[in-house]
Amino acid sequence: MPFKFEKLQIWQLAIEMSSDIHELTRAFPKEELFILTSQIKRAADSISLNIAEGSTGQSNPEQKKFLGYAQRSAIEVVSCLYIGKRRSLLSEEQFNNLYSALDKLVAKIQKFKNSII
Repeated sequence: MPFKFEKLQIWQLAIEMSSDIHELTRAFPKEELFILTSQIKRAADSISLNIAEGSTGQSNPEQKKFLGYAQRSAIEVVSCLYIGKRRSLLSEEQFNNLYSALDKLVAKIQKFKNSII
């Protein structure tokens, strides 16, 4: 793996989350295509994109800034999950599984962010 971010567990978990969200939204109705589907997919993709962008050739403060963006994108996905649940677009089990995974991912990003001097 030639890029530093590819070795990061948080990046790998973020890529998994992006795939999980993509699969979830495949069942959303067409009326949500340009509303919630688009929003949650862009937010989920943004997690890994910001981790990658911040890790390559950036200063430590810059990397921390991008990790903060990744965390905020993950929180945006959480909010989208709540909206989807209220609209009956995902089951309680789907919500709980994704919520738990996002909670762990945000904590891991924060831990990594705190480790950067």
